[in-house]
Amino acid sequence: MFNFHHLRYFWAVAHEENLTRAASLLHVSQSAVSMQIQKLEAELGHALFERRGKQLVLTEAGRIALDHADAIFARGDELESALQGRGKERRVLRVGSLATLSRNFQLGFLRPLFGRDDVEIVVRSGAFAEMLRALEAHLIDVLLANVAPPRDAATPWVAHAIAEQPVSLVGPPMKKRRKSSLKELLEAEPLVLPAAESSIRAGFDALVSRLGVRPRIAAEVDDMAMLRLLARERIGLAVVPTIVVQDELEARVLVEIAPLPQLKETFFAITLARRFPNPLLKVLISSDRDRTSARGG
Repeated sequence: MFNFHHLRYFWAVAHEENLTRAASLLHVSQSAVSMQIQKLEAELGHALFERRGKQLVLTEAGRIALDHADAIFARGDELESALQGRGKERRVLRVGSLATLSRNFQLGFLRPLFGRDDVEIVVRSGAFAEMLRALEAHLIDVLLANVAPPRDAATPWVAHAIAEQPVSLVGPPMKKRRKSSLKELLEAEPLVLPAAESSIRAGFDALVSRLGVRPRIAAEVDDMAMLRLLARERIGLAVVPTIVVQDELEARVLVEIAPLPQLKETFFAITLARRFPNPLLKVLISSDRDRTSARGG
């Protein structure tokens, strides 16, 4: 029979991230805490912590055990509703995203889980390297990005391409806009461009090189929300996936001036090759999902 006493000790250490503090909280010795965790690991057949210097870090199995422990001990506060049949098991999905990534794209990706009483979604954002470290440490289940990470034997990332969107020149509507070729537009109009590190920018730089154009760069930004704002403020024509400005296009606040041939942005859901994948990811990442349904912005 499963021993919940062992689980309580593990739960305390996982949240305190320190044996000494957990032992003090539980009013027992450190050796007693260590022994209880060892017994739990033997019961489950998996190591729950690994040591990194003086720090205790959850393993993949440890992260899953903590999710269940949180749910189990939360039930103690909801005993009355549980006994009356109103309790319902909740599952947590931890999502990381690049701080500069389209917010509407993130909403589109997560939309299949919205409205479910049995699901809690936790979203964190940050720099790419920071989020990859969080993924490796099992602090998040999936990382949303518009760039795929490098992969070799030491970096077991799985990058699922979940949407690919064409890129266009986008700007505010004008009563009179002379019909011009793409080359003429790129030469004549000030432009708002994604930052040099972006995949779109690399394709754009190659395009203007082929056309023999030296563009007039009004601004370079790494945030899609700021890029949209600058286009609306008539700072210049934005080089952007049209799906990112879908709301503005529908409202006719912005219009598509010209498509940019062969330029596309790919959105990725990055996971680890895990023995215990979060089952909620199956809802979001599947081979038959319409990849174009995710909205950006």
